[in-house]
Amino acid sequence: MTRPSLFGGLALLGVLVCGPVLLSGQGRGAQGGTAFPGGRMSDDGSLLPAGPSTGLFSQEAYTQYALLEPGSEAFAITYLLESARAGATEITNATRAGSEGTDISVFDPRTGQPVKFTYDVGANGEHAIRATLPFPVPEGGVGRVLIYKTYKDARTYQVNGDNIVWVRSLSGYRLGVVLPKGYAFVSSNIAAQMSTLPDGRLKLAFASPSGGANNLTIHAKKTTAAFTPSPYTDMFFDDIKTLYDLGAPETGKFNVEQTYSDPRKGTAARLDVLDYLALSDLKVVDLDTAKELPQVKSGKGMTVTLGVPITNDKQTAHLKVTGVGSDGYSLVRGELVFDRELHGLRNTIVLPAGYEVSAVSQSSTIGRTREGRAFVALINLNAENQYKVTIRARK
Repeated sequence: MTRPSLFGGLALLGVLVCGPVLLSGQGRGAQGGTAFPGGRMSDDGSLLPAGPSTGLFSQEAYTQYALLEPGSEAFAITYLLESARAGATEITNATRAGSEGTDISVFDPRTGQPVKFTYDVGANGEHAIRATLPFPVPEGGVGRVLIYKTYKDARTYQVNGDNIVWVRSLSGYRLGVVLPKGYAFVSSNIAAQMSTLPDGRLKLAFASPSGGANNLTIHAKKTTAAFTPSPYTDMFFDDIKTLYDLGAPETGKFNVEQTYSDPRKGTAARLDVLDYLALSDLKVVDLDTAKELPQVKSGKGMTVTLGVPITNDKQTAHLKVTGVGSDGYSLVRGELVFDRELHGLRNTIVLPAGYEVSAVSQSSTIGRTREGRAFVALINLNAENQYKVTIRARK
């Protein structure tokens, strides 16, 4: 699915699920040993394992950090916070101690209008933005607020002559970092997509395939080079995620649930998923209101009529598409085979109860739902939006 960028070259939208998230560094805790992204290290240096993976999706947040003028020690952050807790009337964004926020503004992504918020400072030096939702989160819906703020942190943003260093532990979400204009990358310790924004600034975009923390260090230097804008779309910006819930393999059927934010302007949203997935029992829900949207045939495709038209760059339609598919799923000589082309950054396939994964043709993580069903979670780190995957499993 390809859609235009929301905020031109300056600021991008991100998604952070289920209220506040605290980012913390390494340290000793009540369990003993030292925490690290994959678990804990015991006092004798041996690794203590983390628990089994149960989360169907990682990379739930896209956050962009735009470095401001060197010497300011400041960087602008743009992202979206969500809460799926029915009845919630506010969303809290708690931030780490030592990173003071200024230039804060909060908007309703459904309408693009400002919402009320407070900015509280705790006794431990941590800060929190408490944003009031336009209306309580409905049952089956998701509340959202779009936050812009600037952090100042001398530990993160350092200057040495004409060189700058930006170092920060970033939780395992989808991420973007933009250099100040007139600066070029010297090095970055994490593999990333690189592009030039319309105003000539350089940008990295990346994600951790396993959803773990990214301990990022960027070195950059002043340059006289004139960079030409790149045609690349930030592949990590799109928040689309698709869940394939496989039924009994002899039926060849699976339930599909796809959620995403659509920034395309207009009174209707085109259902791109139907270009590559034939779905019966199609249903589209506006996640802001939890109300089903009317479907309208449009040429060879399908659109839904939006409750609020998209007219400005702070707006998105937050949609959930569900249906039943059957293409590419079968039982072959007693072996479950899921063999089809997937689209988008994040796809998770949940196997029927009792089946164990025996082969996956693409890099993936394996886990179990809380009900004990095996699942395969795939993160597409290539710029191509689609890829072929084959999953095999047996009882």
